[in-house]
Amino acid sequence: MFGWCVFVSFSEEKVTVLSLQEMKRVGRKIVMLTAYDYPTALILDEVGVDIVLVGDTLGMVVLGYETTLPVTMEDLLRHCQAVRRGVKRALLVADMPFMSFNVSEEKAIENAGRLVKEGGAEAVKVEAGQVTERAIKAISGAGIPVMGHVGLTPQRIHALGGFKVQGRNVEAAREVIEEAKRQEEAGAFAVVVESVPWQVGKVITEELEVPTMGIGAGVYCDGQVLVLHDMLGLFERFLPRFVKRYANLKEEIKKAVLKYKEEVVEGRFPDKEHSYEMPEEEVKKFLG
Repeated sequence: MFGWCVFVSFSEEKVTVLSLQEMKRVGRKIVMLTAYDYPTALILDEVGVDIVLVGDTLGMVVLGYETTLPVTMEDLLRHCQAVRRGVKRALLVADMPFMSFNVSEEKAIENAGRLVKEGGAEAVKVEAGQVTERAIKAISGAGIPVMGHVGLTPQRIHALGGFKVQGRNVEAAREVIEEAKRQEEAGAFAVVVESVPWQVGKVITEELEVPTMGIGAGVYCDGQVLVLHDMLGLFERFLPRFVKRYANLKEEIKKAVLKYKEEVVEGRFPDKEHSYEMPEEEVKKFLG
């Protein structure tokens, strides 16, 4: 009963960095999904998703790139602005695209500030790398909450040799765990843990005080995140093992479009119900 009451309370309140930490403390799982436009953001917020991420995955699932690397600050800003208009309750987090935080601490703060000031984000996310901890410390020091990201980090896809599971042996697992700890120490309020064995996700979750958001990291993480287009069946270029398809919207959309095409070609759409009509007395005048 207590857990149910906590769930209802959290479902009704505006989600903040502090409330996410409280969710971890009481054992309430955190729900996180991506969104890239106003209509889907509105739906996610109405349903009660806790964190909405404007991810640089938009480069692949929306813009059609092969990787996330071509995504620019302008891309993220425009999509973040759209999502902001639909999100009221959820915490809105924006990805910092490739090379937007790696060049210098000053540039990292500037770009994070743009995502908050111009994009409407309430926090930013950065991926693991040699300069990540410095960037987290600098950005959080400027008053902007930062979410970390360890394990498989798509912005380092060339260095990692592809979309591969990380931490599969003891040495690699320890490296991922230590990276997560360093991000927490640098000031991250939460850490995404991607594509690691569930045992690694469990250890990270137990050793970190901040929430962990798993994506292919097992059930023991404090919350879960998926790319919306993956779980709805809208993106089929590849399907990671960790993705569960909750719908197949691509097929539903195809059916609807084919039906529309058929009715247009056969002259059955638009019918009288979907057409405007002139008043009878005006028709007589119009037709003379």
